[in-house]
Amino acid sequence: MRSFTLFVLLIVVSMACSTTTVYIVRHAEKVNETDTTDLTPAGYARATALAEKLGNAGIDSIFSTPYYRTRQTVQPLARRVGVPIVDYTAKPTDAIVERVKTIRGKTVLVVGHSNTILEIARGLGAKPTMGKIESGDFDNLFQVTMHRGPFRKSVTFVPTTYGQPTAP
Repeated sequence: MRSFTLFVLLIVVSMACSTTTVYIVRHAEKVNETDTTDLTPAGYARATALAEKLGNAGIDSIFSTPYYRTRQTVQPLARRVGVPIVDYTAKPTDAIVERVKTIRGKTVLVVGHSNTILEIARGLGAKPTMGKIESGDFDNLFQVTMHRGPFRKSVTFVPTTYGQPTAP
């Protein structure tokens, strides 16, 4: 009986442990500031670069705001990995943050906007040092890794880039 109890306890503790990786990007270069704008040729090239960069990352879930530019940014990756794009509302960011926090042991991509991606990273517990994303800055790729254990939780934040560097 004692061995069985120890076995069950080990299973419960191991089930409580998980690592979730969340990639966060802003949509690629857009034609103009309207809600229905498409990507520019550079934006389509960046979308392809995103598919190349994350194509083997094990993406399980893809979340995008419903705007054309965000969906177009992630479509090449979604096709490549065979994962549907799930829409979320851009603001407030609390809803997508809470939804992502419920995901355990998976790899997720969230595509947002210059005024939301840092907020989403912070909501997940990351501590980005950037104050804001500039309007012409499209190459950021943030990796937030949430390690959950039975007694401790930690979050790491790794800012990287992808595709052609955007002008400073």
